[in-house]
Amino acid sequence: MAEPLRVGVAGLGTVGSSVAAMLLRTRDAIAMRAGRPIDLVAYASKDPPRDATLDLSKARKVADPIALARDPGIDVFVELMGGSGDPAKSSVEAALAAGRPVVTANKALLAHHGATLARLAEANKTTLSFEAAVAGGIPIIKTLREGLGGSRISRIYGILNGTCNYILTRMHKEHMSFDACLKEAQKLGYAEADPTFDIGGFDTAHKIAILTSVAFGTEVDADAVHVEGIESITLADLEAADELGYRVKLLGVAQRTEAGIEQRVHPTMVPKGNVIAEVEGVLNAVAVDADTMGLTLMGPGAGGAATSSAVVADIMDLAAGRRVSSFGRPAASLTKAPRAPMQRHEGGYYIRLAAVDRPGTAATIARRMADANISLESIMQRGRDRKPHGGEDPRSADKPAPVALITYATTEDAMRRALAAIEKDGVVAEKPQVIRIEKG
Repeated sequence: MAEPLRVGVAGLGTVGSSVAAMLLRTRDAIAMRAGRPIDLVAYASKDPPRDATLDLSKARKVADPIALARDPGIDVFVELMGGSGDPAKSSVEAALAAGRPVVTANKALLAHHGATLARLAEANKTTLSFEAAVAGGIPIIKTLREGLGGSRISRIYGILNGTCNYILTRMHKEHMSFDACLKEAQKLGYAEADPTFDIGGFDTAHKIAILTSVAFGTEVDADAVHVEGIESITLADLEAADELGYRVKLLGVAQRTEAGIEQRVHPTMVPKGNVIAEVEGVLNAVAVDADTMGLTLMGPGAGGAATSSAVVADIMDLAAGRRVSSFGRPAASLTKAPRAPMQRHEGGYYIRLAAVDRPGTAATIARRMADANISLESIMQRGRDRKPHGGEDPRSADKPAPVALITYATTEDAMRRALAAIEKDGVVAEKPQVIRIEKG
């Protein structure tokens, strides 16, 4: 059997510890499948391993991750520190400059510097691998880059953040408020103490920016992604969606349009029966529409076990001599795709209005929609608060009436103009809630 592939790992948090444990625990099985042993020979970590039982006695500890990246005693540098800046960026650059392959799970680094790092890898005749950076254990990068290499992809979309999917699932199933579900997610370790990166949609934005590059051959452009989070979603929205035949999910979407590549992250109504609509809890799912086929992949999108399996799969590819371009094509061929303005987006919309209870309100809303050439598919007026034993609670008589609208396909610009006019007319008591509809 060939000489062992010598691996150095920077970062021994949840994922790094899981990678180290997998390399040590399954060394013989990995060697059989990769054609050569893979040995963890060195590591760099500012903190002790997250897994206190991890036996690293046969590996060297290197104080500085950049020194580890340049260490001639390793064949592959595995970056699992995270973050778009240093030390992750400098250590990856150092390894690539030395002609050393890099495996990373760092979505933030790739979202902001992916094309530059891919060019550096090619200039030094080495590779940058990042299967674990998007959707954890789901092999979506390999599928796009190798499995669908001859297909023309028109759209890729999916659930790319388990925290948000967990919150929306619990809200729907348990009739819990957003705040209550978020606190529970934090208690269970699904959400950080500061959850903004997840619930604000930014984590999903980094991932869809990477998928866009691999799917469409463009430079990674995280700034081109339109981002909205789930903070404004209420139980009323989820209940209305259920009655209207939808589920609400936070989706990352990238698609070809006549105006360019559209990249967006936002809460979305997905028709019941669509595979994406039925994905619950912390699971992720990614759907791909291509000229040759459509497919959906589903699985765990985060966590040490799922993410480490993707990292080790990249390492095994290197051990077996399987090397492909980072983004599925030469980095020099990646193009700067024209950004499709969000105002040009076309699709159906769900709108929730707190309509003021006075004569002419409904007519005013209908007129403003007609003025913007927006056709309504359905209108649902939910009742005001009810008394415990039936009948309308007299205390709710002066409250606005909740009205839910579903539109036929229209443009974002038309929708925004109509809603601005409705607000200016003073016939709604609060800012309208808008959720886009994504057809399967």
